[in-house]
Amino acid sequence: MDQNASHKYQSYKGLPPLAGLAAFEEASRPGLGIEAAVDRLKRFHYVFRRLHEIFNARITAEPIYELKSGFSHHSYLCTEHVTALRTRVGEMREPPLGLEVVPHPMLALVFDEILAAPTTLELLVGLYETVLPALEASLRRYQSDTNPLTDAPSRRVCRFALLEVADMIAFGQKCIECLITEADRTKIQPWVDRLNLALQQAGGLGGEEPAADAGSVEATYSKTPYVYDRIPKRDERFVDLYNQGVNPEAFLYDPAFPARAKTLMMLFKRLREIDVPEMMASIIHETPDKPWDYYAAMTRQLWDEARHAMMGEVGFVANGVDWTVARITHNWSLRLNTECTPIERHAVLYFIEQGLMAKTGKRYEWEVGVASGDPLMATIQDFDWADEVLHAAIGREWYIPAIGNWKDALDYGDKCWTRITSNWTEVRDTGLTQHDNWWPSIYRQACQTWGIEADPEVLAYQTSYEAQRADLKTVTGSA
Repeated sequence: MDQNASHKYQSYKGLPPLAGLAAFEEASRPGLGIEAAVDRLKRFHYVFRRLHEIFNARITAEPIYELKSGFSHHSYLCTEHVTALRTRVGEMREPPLGLEVVPHPMLALVFDEILAAPTTLELLVGLYETVLPALEASLRRYQSDTNPLTDAPSRRVCRFALLEVADMIAFGQKCIECLITEADRTKIQPWVDRLNLALQQAGGLGGEEPAADAGSVEATYSKTPYVYDRIPKRDERFVDLYNQGVNPEAFLYDPAFPARAKTLMMLFKRLREIDVPEMMASIIHETPDKPWDYYAAMTRQLWDEARHAMMGEVGFVANGVDWTVARITHNWSLRLNTECTPIERHAVLYFIEQGLMAKTGKRYEWEVGVASGDPLMATIQDFDWADEVLHAAIGREWYIPAIGNWKDALDYGDKCWTRITSNWTEVRDTGLTQHDNWWPSIYRQACQTWGIEADPEVLAYQTSYEAQRADLKTVTGSA
């Protein structure tokens, strides 16, 4: 083809040609064929799926709250790109898709090593300084190698992936700057070098280079198969992790208490939701052989729950309250993860969600937010309510069919939840907590910010979780 011809051709009155996708000179280059394009896209699919696996697997046992939240977000982003790539490959003459095939053993080794990384140090560097930058480079290489017109749908998928990969890298690099010293880097550099060598031997992350003929890289951390850690970990800001000394539901549904004070209990409930990702990550990791849409839907819910926790954090900060004074416990996720099977955990989650769908659930919390006069609380509860409607739909699609019918699914959830109703006395008697009442301190801080005197009756609230569980059944009679 005469490349000079493209310089001579002009669009009508100089309008942007080719729907704005490219100039004629760019579109006149052949680019990748279908087979080569699909091979690379399948690699990207494999990479995002393994990244999702790693982010999800490390949420529960990661103690640092900001990282736990970040991993929740990034696991969700990866599912979005897995789904987009699955769809695109399916459009490219590829039945059967072959998306479960491992592209190269050395590529698998890289992700096995990062999954098995023994500390957060190696995990962060392996993810955010090794694999994700390599993915970014491979996505850019694909954009330049393929034809911008003939392969416009793939370029669009890669373009959106690049935006969020860049966001993930920026987050991770900032975390590394805050947490990792030069001495740390020196210590793990040999391991990082082996990861990079394995990528070279795999022909690059996207398979765009010839595979290096230099033998195989030996496994380091993944010599021993990775074992998922179900025990939720928290950083030093989370104290008194077994405390059940304040029952926010009983306060929230008591008509004697004012709406503004109730917002503090709702913020506590939101921030406490960090235990939901800790529990849902275990369901996702320990439930194999489901259709991809199951993992995508469950991870979306996991991310929403982490977002709810951050909404609570934002609300406390906006009200001048030190949230660390409250006892954000891990008792719920700990017991579900260690005392229940994955389907039993999902049953409890669904049962609680159904209780929130009644008028005494999320609608009521939104009404309290509106009545409080705080626009931020109204916004938080408005979106929290919408998310829970979605989560109930996810349960209907993926949990109920595993049990049989709606009534049996609800009864099973109630039964599983009742089995671990309360260990209030046990954790007190074994010295794990004294169930201190943290409410007065939180309320006084907020009153100072609000410029009002503390209400003595509100200040005196001291109902605990003794013999009760953290849903609405015993408070409102719902569910």
